[in-house]
Amino acid sequence: MRVQAFRMQLKPGMAEEYKARHDAIWPELAALLHDAGIRDYSIFLDEATGALFAVLKLTEDATNDQLPAHPVMRRWWDHMAPLMEVAPDNKPLEWPLRPVFYLP
Repeated sequence: MRVQAFRMQLKPGMAEEYKARHDAIWPELAALLHDAGIRDYSIFLDEATGALFAVLKLTEDATNDQLPAHPVMRRWWDHMAPLMEVAPDNKPLEWPLRPVFYLP
């Protein structure tokens, strides 16, 4: 499995709503992510800055690069867009993070 990590950014005051929406993640979205080869997906919040840190594992045959074209993914992005910094198509802005340490 490959590990991927990235940062996203919440808008001020949106942390509670962001968590609530993820606590109620749509079953069809969870299935889509799993079917795309995403495993052990976690998102952490830096409350001082509103920065979100995401880390996930990808199976060797993952198809996560195809997710932006899927209607469920597009609907989720539209649903989350008011809460975070996004691109014009409502895809959350992501800043990739470079691994610098790993302890197996």
